[in-house]
Amino acid sequence: MQIDVSTKNMAFLECFSSETRVKIIELLQQESLNIKQLSQRLEISSAIVTKHIQKLEQAGIVASENSTGIRGTQKICHLKLDQAVLQFIPKKQPELPANRANTLSIPVGQYTSFEVKPTCGLASPTQLIGVLDDPRYFADPGHVQASIIWFSSGYVEYRIPNFLHSNQKLRALEISFEICSEAPGYNENWPSDISFFINEIPLGIWTSPGDFGAQRGVLTPEWWSSSNTQHGLLKVINVGPTGSYLDGTQISDVTIEDLSVTFAKEINFRIASLESSSNCGGITLFGKHFGNYAQDIVVTMHEDK
Repeated sequence: MQIDVSTKNMAFLECFSSETRVKIIELLQQESLNIKQLSQRLEISSAIVTKHIQKLEQAGIVASENSTGIRGTQKICHLKLDQAVLQFIPKKQPELPANRANTLSIPVGQYTSFEVKPTCGLASPTQLIGVLDDPRYFADPGHVQASIIWFSSGYVEYRIPNFLHSNQKLRALEISFEICSEAPGYNENWPSDISFFINEIPLGIWTSPGDFGAQRGVLTPEWWSSSNTQHGLLKVINVGPTGSYLDGTQISDVTIEDLSVTFAKEINFRIASLESSSNCGGITLFGKHFGNYAQDIVVTMHEDK
């Protein structure tokens, strides 16, 4: 998460003005805890802990869910964020004028081509699809139902529909998705150089810091093992008139003109972990039923007036 240091984000920034709230974050870094456990460790009342948890939840830092135990229902709290970056200066990405935009969502399992190597697999919101570590099942017709996919090297490619009319021109293309590395089981320190391509043109590389599994994903189904990858990081690619950007930071000089997007021609988006890269640490992609973000691959096409 990237947070602009401004008054509009005071609910987030104020969370760190309280020593108690920072102590709660420190405790939840180690394990998930219920309200009573937090109260005992902080030596304050459960009512006060509840108020602090509510503020942390409103800021998107902590998430909690009710769990039925022997002594009734208890509220289990865990960290929702792995990291937050404070932006003290404006993003490098230039602001686009408020032109018309079309937005669509592509399920992570709806890839149109692939080439993957184990460890690998895919799963729907309710079950595994096929057999683990067997790339053949990426061709199973059921792959379109997948809400999480993972592989140690290779690529998946998606076909983005182009609904622009013949008299319209694409000004910018924005693509967002939740992603991380792929290690056996999980490994929080597992860097992976992940490459992005549009119409076979390389946009740039982002190095994922790890394969996250220490904290359970907010949306991850109950049947999914806690020893597996749990969530990723939300990344946003924007290709515009001045270059290509990832989370507002320029990653290449490739512009929207370089992509040669023309009328009635689909756009191909490829995500790859190349064996030739310095850190070939694989890829895990999350759909709206896994991880921390309730979305699939979201594509926004900004049109010129």
